[in-house]
Amino acid sequence: MAAPGNLIGFVPITDMERAIAFYRDTVGLEFVKDDGFALVFQSGDNMMRLVKMAAVTPAQFTILGWQTTSIEDDVKSLTAKGVVFSRFGFLQQDDLGIWSAPGGDKVAWFTDPDGNILSLSQHVG
Repeated sequence: MAAPGNLIGFVPITDMERAIAFYRDTVGLEFVKDDGFALVFQSGDNMMRLVKMAAVTPAQFTILGWQTTSIEDDVKSLTAKGVVFSRFGFLQQDDLGIWSAPGGDKVAWFTDPDGNILSLSQHVG
């Protein structure tokens, strides 16, 4: 079956105001609405729904990521807004926290206020 349309991502959160501040003001996503069930954001042609939960147990892997054409600039921009990029002892990351994969792709990870792991990635082709 071919994919029928654009992706919709679902992210668990515990505090709606804090999530709006992070995803809109820090990450720069377009806040669309609070539909009573979730906070709705737009990222390009894709929708992201931040679902209010009583508690969040973050996954131990990336739950959502953005592809970029200039990862260094984006990491610097987010760092200037207070985002702290994750460091992993088993990966060789540069001073910005960016890991270069053997094939040349680059990835940097950070977390939202609920501890959900997010990423930026730049692919070489």
